[in-house]
Amino acid sequence: MARTAREVLDDAVRALPPGANRLVSLIASGAAPRTAVAALALEQHHVITGDRRSFLHLAARAAGRGQPAVAAFFDHLALGEVLALGLLPPLAAACGLDEEAVRAHEPRAGCQAYPAYAAWLALGAEPVDAVVALTANFAAWGGYCATVSRALRTHYGFADTACGFFDFFADPDPDGAQKALGAVAEGLADGRLSEPLAHRYGRLLQDYESMFWNTLADS
Repeated sequence: MARTAREVLDDAVRALPPGANRLVSLIASGAAPRTAVAALALEQHHVITGDRRSFLHLAARAAGRGQPAVAAFFDHLALGEVLALGLLPPLAAACGLDEEAVRAHEPRAGCQAYPAYAAWLALGAEPVDAVVALTANFAAWGGYCATVSRALRTHYGFADTACGFFDFFADPDPDGAQKALGAVAEGLADGRLSEPLAHRYGRLLQDYESMFWNTLADS
């Protein structure tokens, strides 16, 4: 029996149990210092801008290969990164960071491994395989953001505007979910989807994301 797009995505999510995330646990309990939240905000400036470029490149590759649904998925992600970048200044300000501090920050290798791998996917992966991998990883990322958003309000006294970055990723994205289904259906129809490779990419993305959070916890 032919696989459906929903089955492919559900299996990819099930294959990626959340990794050990020491920083989110510390923030959730209020035990993380405010400097750790500030470091998170600084690193995200680099992550978001890097991921946006990767998503635009994936969109262009998919469009050039006659995969409009896959291209639409990545265009949607790239737009989301633009919106997310606009939500970072209030978070940085709540952490006591000004624009000069953001510009002067030197990113940590452990925090930037995720966008570096996303760039590798943009260059070398079948775009629809990246759709599956990213969609699976986003399930864990959204949960982390929801936890951090609640904790920043409860334990750190952050205003709603300062939590907007995390709220954005924690909130459901029905349009993105539909675009993911359409992209995977297109990949199934044209025979370009490789579930084993998509699962490999998803596992590595999840590992690099854990590295992001735990690098901040250790520093």
